[in-house]
Amino acid sequence: MFLIFGSDPIAVRLAEWIGERSIARIIGLAEQLVPMKDVEIVALPTEMELHEMPLPEVTPTAILLLEEIICDDDPVQELKNRWPNTPILSTIDVDGAEMVSIEDLTTSAIQDRLRSIDRKQGAREVLRRLEAESASKVLIVCHDNPDPDALASALAMKHLCDSMGHTSTIIHGGMIEHQQNRAMVRLLNMEVRKLILDWEIEDLLKESDIVICVDFSHPGANNVLPENCVPHIVIDHHTSEERPAGDVILVRSEFAATSSLIASVLMNSGVEMNSDIATALAFGIRTDTLGFTRSFNAVDLRALSWLGAWVDWDMMRSFESPPRSQEVLSIFKQALTDAEFDDGLMLVPITEMADRDALSQVADFLLPTEGVKIVITYGVRLSKVILSVRSSDDSVHVGRILARTFEKGSAGGHKALAGGQIPFEELGCENPQEAMESITKILKSTFGGE
Repeated sequence: MFLIFGSDPIAVRLAEWIGERSIARIIGLAEQLVPMKDVEIVALPTEMELHEMPLPEVTPTAILLLEEIICDDDPVQELKNRWPNTPILSTIDVDGAEMVSIEDLTTSAIQDRLRSIDRKQGAREVLRRLEAESASKVLIVCHDNPDPDALASALAMKHLCDSMGHTSTIIHGGMIEHQQNRAMVRLLNMEVRKLILDWEIEDLLKESDIVICVDFSHPGANNVLPENCVPHIVIDHHTSEERPAGDVILVRSEFAATSSLIASVLMNSGVEMNSDIATALAFGIRTDTLGFTRSFNAVDLRALSWLGAWVDWDMMRSFESPPRSQEVLSIFKQALTDAEFDDGLMLVPITEMADRDALSQVADFLLPTEGVKIVITYGVRLSKVILSVRSSDDSVHVGRILARTFEKGSAGGHKALAGGQIPFEELGCENPQEAMESITKILKSTFGGE
């Protein structure tokens, strides 16, 4: 959480901004404070000494001292006595705090500084949680049908946990079908366990001391965890309107890949890196950013630069160019034959889907087509319609559109990349033909193809 002392407009704006992303508590004078959404407000009748104030029991990620409302002779020292390892930023001239010049002050500048602190403190929180217990059984959970980012993140977390003396297991639901994903698992000798039955996950949860979610944040949504499960650690780069539950929540949207985020944790861990882990994480970053052509940031470049010293580029090329199966080629042929195009929207129904991961390959292949702004590939698997969406239209956020359209289903994602698994019952259908007809009508209506 972030602790803010002050009640002027800058303090209020920062509290509101932080409250949208994390836990924030603002302590200020009652006559100046205004109601704020998602912010803990402590309204004081007058200035007080620190020990008289209602302070949080948890250690703050950072403290912002924006007004002189702490009456102690040395307020910064009093704060440091209570929280010795918490950074203190201030816009007023007090000894011991990191001074933010009022002349240079903009809300965005402070936000950038807080993001930097938050990344470092978030990584330390993960490490502290893993260090709190010794020789524990750790369950690392990927989302269903894990992609390279999820697989790499899980492998790196297993390496971290095992290096700290724990025993860890990686699990997932669904299938690992994409040729690149299968190549990763095979070449890295990854031990991943596929779960199908409810009792399997229930038994594993009972046996595990620590549960870690990687590349997803909400149990029960496109993953094998029950909806009422509260994991101990959540690490993801996808944000959602609903804040995840868990002991340690490391969800940071400024990262384009969870692999980048976990690389930042490893940077702070002191754990020895090796070629397999670095290569996997680098590949996870490359695939989620489409070779650094989509939605990447300075933090992703920094992570890749750090990993570069250990990356096995020959192995990376083996991941990137595995043999393509005959089944995937038949899906490409079907897609080119049955694709419908209207006013920038290309719908690609796949009626015979032997390999679900071919959907994303087809979508990536078709998006650069002249005149195409949005590509949606979809097909039926196990009484669900599987969707894969790609977009080059900056005016829409396909992930949010899917999440709103299929509230009961598992759908969502990024601005330019999204997907979902929509159960037949949500569509009011009983067989694949009805489901394909229903989803086609919904997609045309939603994305403006008719």
